[in-house]
Amino acid sequence: MTTDAEIQSALPALGSGNVAVITGGASGIGLAAARRLAAMGLKIVLADIGGARLDEAAQSVATIAGDSAAVLAVATDVSKAEEVDRLAEKAFDAFGGVSLLMNNAGVGNNPGKPWENRDAWKRLLDINFWGVVHGVEAFVPRMLAAGKPGLIVNTGSKQGITTPPGNLAYNVSKSGVKSFTEGLAHALRNEPGANIAAHLLIPGFTFTGLTEGATEKPAGAWTGEQVIDFMLAALVRGDFYILCPDNEATRPMDEKRMAWAIGDIIENRPALSRWHPDHKDAFAAFMES
Repeated sequence: MTTDAEIQSALPALGSGNVAVITGGASGIGLAAARRLAAMGLKIVLADIGGARLDEAAQSVATIAGDSAAVLAVATDVSKAEEVDRLAEKAFDAFGGVSLLMNNAGVGNNPGKPWENRDAWKRLLDINFWGVVHGVEAFVPRMLAAGKPGLIVNTGSKQGITTPPGNLAYNVSKSGVKSFTEGLAHALRNEPGANIAAHLLIPGFTFTGLTEGATEKPAGAWTGEQVIDFMLAALVRGDFYILCPDNEATRPMDEKRMAWAIGDIIENRPALSRWHPDHKDAFAAFMES
């Protein structure tokens, strides 16, 4: 595991005393990030839907930080731009700056078929995609004005790349996050005087609040803590695509699945041919090659 000293030497934005804002911070990957960063000496702003879970998360992070004043919990619905603007105001008012923004809030409910449940589709997209956009709009201008090193990590998904059948709305939202974050990284790279880098976190099978119906970690899943350890090491390397394995899928497996997905276009196969009966055997042979 990359040590805290190695991380903070390579990434000034994660230096002790700096500030991290984490949406979806009351559970899963977000809470794991908050705890790890608090242990590294960062001040933490936790944003999530309000309630006991957010309060309990903030208390647990404050215990690690050793100072309740180093943790600020802000009830936030990221689907609402005005609430994310308020989050930014509170973070900057409380701590004077932000060096890391993790746009991590997300939901995994399945609205169903493309022609069904418009309101449920819109709600998922408002949180998973527009929540990321709202975070960037609220924080990046302030971070640019500060002129200090900064990091933005947006949480995507492998489902936004290989788009498997099962939850189309979620796939659409995470495909959008991927494209948006790629464009954000390019824009920041070309912004005069900017010292902020954007990264796409692509977790594998992870035991989080989105792990439906599970009360114990499945054997194939990583913990949120494993994801954050991997993320920090990848940030030190300067990786844009932080492609996490898990206990079932290795990186070579993921690479082949992604290559097959883009191959649908190049080879003029049917959409989602991996799940098409006429291409099942060819995909299996490709994975074994």
